[in-house]
Amino acid sequence: MIHELRIYTVHPGKLPALMARFRDHTTRLFEKHGITNIGYWTNTIGGRSDELWYIVGFEDLGQRDKAWAAFQSDPEWQKVRAESEADGPIVHHIENRILRPTDFSPAR
Repeated sequence: MIHELRIYTVHPGKLPALMARFRDHTTRLFEKHGITNIGYWTNTIGGRSDELWYIVGFEDLGQRDKAWAAFQSDPEWQKVRAESEADGPIVHHIENRILRPTDFSPAR
């Protein structure tokens, strides 16, 4: 399995809207398209208060590409995104990284 870390930085005041979108729709749609939900975090101490950090898993890079393409083209996702952004964009920018565990990592 490979893991992808994604960090979403939101526009001012939009973190609750992003959290609701993930809670109510996105995580379920991820699973529908073969994207494994590993975990979701916000900063409590240190860092920025306008970010959602999460890790998702895939079998391999090929499956990752197919899963993201299927998710992005899903009509339900497109509708949810449009409705959640009726008052303007939620996400300012996204960072993503494919993580490789070290040889001493318990998570492999």
